[in-house]
Amino acid sequence: MKHAAIGPIAVHYPAKAETNIDLDRECPDWGIDLIFSKTGIAKRYVAADGECSSDLAVHAAEKLFRENDVDPDSIDYVLLCTQTPDYPLPTTACLVQNRLGLRTDIGALDFNLGCSGFVYGLSIAEGLIQSGVAKRILFLTSETYSKFIDKTDRSLRTIFSDAAAATLIEATEQPSLRGFQFGTDGSGGDTLLVAKGGHRQLADAIQPRHRHRWPSDLYMDGPSLISFAVGSVPGVIDDVLRKASLKREEIDLFLMHQATKKMLNLLQERLELDEKKLPIRLEHCGNTVSSTLPILIDDLRREKQILPDANQVMIGFGVGWSWAGCVWKDILCPGW
Repeated sequence: MKHAAIGPIAVHYPAKAETNIDLDRECPDWGIDLIFSKTGIAKRYVAADGECSSDLAVHAAEKLFRENDVDPDSIDYVLLCTQTPDYPLPTTACLVQNRLGLRTDIGALDFNLGCSGFVYGLSIAEGLIQSGVAKRILFLTSETYSKFIDKTDRSLRTIFSDAAAATLIEATEQPSLRGFQFGTDGSGGDTLLVAKGGHRQLADAIQPRHRHRWPSDLYMDGPSLISFAVGSVPGVIDDVLRKASLKREEIDLFLMHQATKKMLNLLQERLELDEKKLPIRLEHCGNTVSSTLPILIDDLRREKQILPDANQVMIGFGVGWSWAGCVWKDILCPGW
């Protein structure tokens, strides 16, 4: 039986970057230094007017093909995770297939899952490869949350960043991903939401859990999300390790969705982990939603922090509420 393995990753950011210096100059009353101490974010990227998730995804895919000598004709499935599709329909993955000039006898689908989406996508890829449906998958994560955020919103503008990551998923003989565990609690749907844009009338739409303080279309209840994450992540880690027949001390790194520094620090304390075991890499790019984990992996690979045969636990959590985890061994890292 074949298994899915994470190959090379390429990341693409929009041209426009907003640093804390830029925001402090524009909004001197925001207290950027205090915000930075909580978020750990110094720079974010903002998609241009008319620049959409498919544009970022195509750039990331082209970079992946170019830098890793990948033949586009070898791709036999496209997975695209986004909460900011170009259109309600057609499927953004279909548009990306056409723009990349990929074969027409391949599968292509979107799924909307946000911060847990990368782990979910890996499980979908594992199923496609184990079943023999696909051998080489282009897995794209692409978000343009900035289009939901008003420029006066200091709670969101200082956190979220637009970006795309293209991850090549290869079929291998050796298992690389195991212990998949998922969780869903839709009662938390009112803590991170965009009520506009669907067919539910606004009067009947999910209402924000607390007062909507800012004019952004995106609403976030940060304290409730932190409570959710700190409460759910330790349990899902235990479940993942149990499924994978591993103990916590056998895990080299815990790769978490890069939400904010404060949230990650709280998880580190709750899990009683050495800070070196829970890397934080969001200062240079912000919270990129579904792309935080592939960006983190790409950064750590470049730093040679992910070693062959080391065990990593990978956890995504957030909007929905939704969470997912698995154990990952980077069996392809030495070959790229």
